[in-house]
Amino acid sequence: MRNLFPHTAKVVVGMIHLPALPGAPGFAGKLDSIYDTILSDARALAAGGVHALMMENFGDIPFYPGRVPAYVVAQMTALAVEVRRAVNLPLGINVLRNDGQSALAVAVASGASFVRVNVLCGARVCDQGLLQGIAHDLLRERALLSAQHIHIMADVDVKHSAPLAARPLADEVDDTLHRGLASAVIVSGAGTGKPTDLAKLKTVKAAAGFSPVYLGSGVTAATLDAFLPHADGFIVGTAFKHNANVANPVDVNRVKELMSKLPK
Repeated sequence: MRNLFPHTAKVVVGMIHLPALPGAPGFAGKLDSIYDTILSDARALAAGGVHALMMENFGDIPFYPGRVPAYVVAQMTALAVEVRRAVNLPLGINVLRNDGQSALAVAVASGASFVRVNVLCGARVCDQGLLQGIAHDLLRERALLSAQHIHIMADVDVKHSAPLAARPLADEVDDTLHRGLASAVIVSGAGTGKPTDLAKLKTVKAAAGFSPVYLGSGVTAATLDAFLPHADGFIVGTAFKHNANVANPVDVNRVKELMSKLPK
């Protein structure tokens, strides 16, 4: 990931939370409004000064544990293309809950720069059941598509889940980077928007060495200073929304406030 942002000391990735897409239980029946919503959020994030965007099918609850239907891939590809046309920033793709292969397909087709994978190595228990690592398939598919330029950001001790058995976090980081071949690791709190424990972040950073570590949840303009020395980047969603409500549109003033606190 470092060669994606070679001149940026601390990277901020702004989240684009997709509303429920066609086929999901919560779909409101208005595809045009989804385009309007995400393009407005993308432009607000760009105007606020973020370094990159990440788009995920946040509204598609309940999530598939693995591969999503073809219509989800098609819809996300079309949306990603429109975001790329509207905003000149690197774009990442996350297909929830753990469909890294579809995320890679969307990224290749749309010209995105990276993907996020919740469980690249090992196994986790979550509300979808058992999520198992997909590195063996994802890395081979990336090679098959000659898409090595697309970076893989992978969670460790991912939110909304629990381990099958106790294991040192440093070992999970090591496997994710050196056996799963992730470009960067992400460490988060217990759930969306929930704060990340500082001691946990320090443990991950120490284990990652020179590999980038991103903070995946809970950072705000008020808490950023405490995390800055220990993370290479921040993935911010909830804190950028009006009233810090994940269901609300992006508030450009909240984006600017956090970005102003980064080192120059």
